[in-house]
Amino acid sequence: MAEKITFQPEGEESVEFYVLEQTVIGGVTYILVTEEEEGDGDAYILKDLSATGDTEAVYEMVTDDVEMDAVSSVFASMLEDVDLVNDKE
Repeated sequence: MAEKITFQPEGEESVEFYVLEQTVIGGVTYILVTEEEEGDGDAYILKDLSATGDTEAVYEMVTDDVEMDAVSSVFASMLEDVDLVNDKE
């Protein structure tokens, strides 16, 4: 069962995601999340922007194509049974 986390974007309603996987690349933590625990659905890669000592994590969606390709290939190799497709392509 995947861990469920709640995000509270500033000025917006909270959104719940299931964390599928986490990795650290170049000292930066990335998480792969989805809104659906099982089945096909949209997945998002979030980058941890938290400073050391922060009481709550601060994440932003990865939007840079080069960064997205690099991180998604790492997640794809970690999750053999999951196909990651970049909708921008």
